[in-house]
Amino acid sequence: MTDLFAQPLKVLNVGLQSFADSVAAAGATVSHVEWRPPASGDIEVGRTLARLINDPRIEQANQTALTALLAAQPVLEDIKPARELIPSIAGRLILHAGPPVSWDRMCGPMQGAVIGAILFEEWARTPEEAAKLAASGSISYVPCHHHGAVGPMAGIISPSMPVWVVANAAGRNRAFSNLNEGLGKVLRFGANSPEVLKRLEWMKTVLGPTLSSALRSVGGIEINPLTAQGLHMGDELHNRNTATSALFLKRLLPGLLQSGRSLDEITEVIRFIAGNDHFFLNVSMAACKARLDAAHGVQHSTLVTAMARNGVEFGIRVSGAADEWFTAPAPQVNGLYFPKYGPEDAAPDLGDSAITETSGLGGFAMAAAPAIVQFVGGAPSDAEAYTRRMRRITLTANTAFTIPFLGFAGTPTGIDARKVVDRGIAPVMDTGIAHRAAGIGQIGAGISNAPIACFAQAILAIGKTLPDRPASQGR
Repeated sequence: MTDLFAQPLKVLNVGLQSFADSVAAAGATVSHVEWRPPASGDIEVGRTLARLINDPRIEQANQTALTALLAAQPVLEDIKPARELIPSIAGRLILHAGPPVSWDRMCGPMQGAVIGAILFEEWARTPEEAAKLAASGSISYVPCHHHGAVGPMAGIISPSMPVWVVANAAGRNRAFSNLNEGLGKVLRFGANSPEVLKRLEWMKTVLGPTLSSALRSVGGIEINPLTAQGLHMGDELHNRNTATSALFLKRLLPGLLQSGRSLDEITEVIRFIAGNDHFFLNVSMAACKARLDAAHGVQHSTLVTAMARNGVEFGIRVSGAADEWFTAPAPQVNGLYFPKYGPEDAAPDLGDSAITETSGLGGFAMAAAPAIVQFVGGAPSDAEAYTRRMRRITLTANTAFTIPFLGFAGTPTGIDARKVVDRGIAPVMDTGIAHRAAGIGQIGAGISNAPIACFAQAILAIGKTLPDRPASQGR
């Protein structure tokens, strides 16, 4: 014992950094380990989490859901008006991004987009009439996710809008997304001026039918190979789709030339796609939705199947609690702003595009797209760190989607709500920043984190449906 006290003091500190600082100030060598109680110290959540960790019923359910997710083979089949694919939308029903939200609680960009959709459908003649109708109670607002659909930013889909049709060739589910309008004043950011409505009309009468003819000519397009190749070319399939949009156009060209449309229309369509580096985003989102819906509804599974934002709330869905949303206030995005704008101008996080991260792309695959930090802030090393960190809250690495910079390791896939709560690591998303007022549009881009409170709610919900194991099975 005397010899022990004669040795230099070395201290391992776990928990509060201030304790380590005090020891270091006294001249001792100290190693600090960051640690916090699971579930941020919430006793009820912590106890439920302890029950769910290593429970064989949860493990089996997660394996079933994960197998369906990884086996999914999304194929882009067609473009059709929403009313032909979603029967309930044939009336005055409008789909929106994120968890459920009423008209009076919608953020500025979403209200502006709803007004634009009403004008586009000719349910009203002026923005003032449209706003009155929107608030009258005669229009129903339902999340896109409730109908197998997704939409970026405001995510508005109305009956006449053309939508992508993506089928899971390995299952029976289909997913839908609207078409990307490009940048500038667009409906998804709440713009509803005549130029926006004119573009939407062209998308309905020219772009949609032309692409539909092209897709039928080429016999559909498998999305997984395009996604894998895009990751190898510097995309992450959320905020960076430059390579994948080009690959998509290349795949479409033979079909466009055989579409039977006029040369002027074909040229116009090619010019529109070539001028929009985000064109493939909506296809990527629908493909991610198709993968995740294949894994949705597995009893007891803690696999996260959706993360979505409506500008007011952030919500998640979990496979084992298929009919529920778990929500918390939508966070602000931390990022880079365009000239003249700052955080005070920004709407809270918005859109269904976090379906890409939920599927293991976007922020989870940021190491594949180091150039994206020029858009969202940070350094290339940050992009790598985000991807490595997300490995700690996912069930596997998807070997179908690999990242060259990480030795062709698969993207972190299958968010486990248990791991998020247990390890206190919030899923990361790289995303655009919308102005809080309708119609101004995108004012920046950055990084957002999902509120861990959503995942804690999901843990409690799964715990209530899971009977205690017999004592003979142990803990």
